[in-house]
Amino acid sequence: MQGFSCEAGLALSRQIAIKGRRVGVFGGAFDPPHNAHVALAKAAIEQLDLAVLHIIPTGNAWHKARSLTAPAHRLAMARLAFDQLERALVDGRELQRVGPTFTIDTLAALQDENPGAQLYLFIGADQFAAFEQWHRWKEILDVAIICIADRAGSVSAQARFDQFSAFKHRFLVLELPLMSVSATGIRKAVVSVSTAAKDISQLVPEAVARYISLHRLYRTG
Repeated sequence: MQGFSCEAGLALSRQIAIKGRRVGVFGGAFDPPHNAHVALAKAAIEQLDLAVLHIIPTGNAWHKARSLTAPAHRLAMARLAFDQLERALVDGRELQRVGPTFTIDTLAALQDENPGAQLYLFIGADQFAAFEQWHRWKEILDVAIICIADRAGSVSAQARFDQFSAFKHRFLVLELPLMSVSATGIRKAVVSVSTAAKDISQLVPEAVARYISLHRLYRTG
């Protein structure tokens, strides 16, 4: 579907954001942040020519069935993973928020802080599949252009766009290489081996692997 190609969307977004800068938002548990997260952040900054990409660890994740690792650890790991990436800013605002964390509240705050800017929200294909379940999802589309991260050549995200035909100008596809890595898999790997840092060193940034080993994170499952 041509309406959702990155090139066509970029042409539209340049018209929308011609008077302001482009501000990206990439949220997640980052429990832990891994190489696919870093690849997504790099692609977002480069493909959308963002002025800044806010990396936002989730606060009180009401939709998560499991308890997240302590906020201080997740924030520290996010900084280790992303701080060396130009135009990326690790933003801990949701970790300081009391009560459930909703994306629309974060976007509204960022829009107030960046008047005239165009916001871009980066989500995975799995998150996009459940997008209509998000709190005040139509308001999210009013505030931000949604960029779905999917591997190059995939039709998985494209196949779901039909249900959003009335909002097609508010979606883009961010093309990524196929990377077989997940935070769940990393946590399981740490639990199952004694040399955690060495075992996950190809899956997470080196500094994150050292941090997990030093603080003995995920060892109890």
